[in-house]
This record gives sequence, C-alpha cells and structure tokens, in this order.
Amino acid sequence: MPRKISGRWLLACTGAVIIAVAVGCASDSADNTSISIKPSGSQSGESVEKEPDLTSGQKNALEAGESYLHGMAFSKKGLIGQLSSPAGDGYSKADAKFAANHVGADWKAEAVEAAESYLDGMAFSEEGLYEQLSSQAGDQFTPAQARYAVNKVY
Repeated sequence: MPRKISGRWLLACTGAVIIAVAVGCASDSADNTSISIKPSGSQSGESVEKEPDLTSGQKNALEAGESYLHGMAFSKKGLIGQLSSPAGDGYSKADAKFAANHVGADWKAEAVEAAESYLDGMAFSEEGLYEQLSSQAGDQFTPAQARYAVNKVY
C-alpha cells in the first residue's frame, strides 16, 4: 500500500503564511497574458505586445506561485490547491488558476523534481512512487506526468 505523505503540504502551508503578501480581490477577467494593440500614430501598422493590467489578486497569486515553485515541486492542481486553500494562501480559485496557468512551469520537470525529492528521503517502488505522484491524496500530477517522472528516475 503506497504511503500518502502530507508533510510537504504542512511545510508549504507554513511557508504560505510567511510568504503571503496580501489577498487581492477576486477576478474572473480574461487569462490573456498579452494583447496585441496598434500604437497610436504608427504608420507601419506593426503590432506591439502589451501586458494587460492584472488585478492585485492575480499579481500576488502569481508571485506566490513563483515562490512556491522555486522552493519545491508542485503539480498544477497542487499549486492551485495551495494558493486557493484557506489553510494555504487563501486566494480565490480564479486567481489561483490564473497563477498556475501563467507561472511558466514545466509540469513534467516539476514531477521529476518531486520524484527525486521523494527518493532522496525514502524508498519507493516504481508503482508506489507513481501512486504518490498521481493520486489525489498525493501530489496530483496527471498520470502522464507521473509516469514520465517515474521513467526518468528509475
């Protein structure tokens, strides 16, 4: 029977209290990170990429998400859960999803990092590691991401 480890969540929740700056207002605005605009007075008709205004909730959730990913491995679902959990950062679900969608993470690489971290601290069978990485009680990586990570570390 695979072990379900919750110590990482406890550590992440503790860290969330320390790194959380502020809970911004919830927003269901578009998830576009850039928009194409034509500069006024432009003769060439070239488009210029401009960052849209982010709500404070989106900006803070994105910064918190980046901080988490610099310190430990998260799946996309796990990061959304950490950012939106009342025991974590408490951002709105919309802001947490925005952050996870725009943090620029390579979720396969995150899965490999999580797998390596588990194997550094304890012994897992291939199937036990897969279960830990992919289960809802574990890290919540997709089955494909978990299988990729197991194949990389074994």
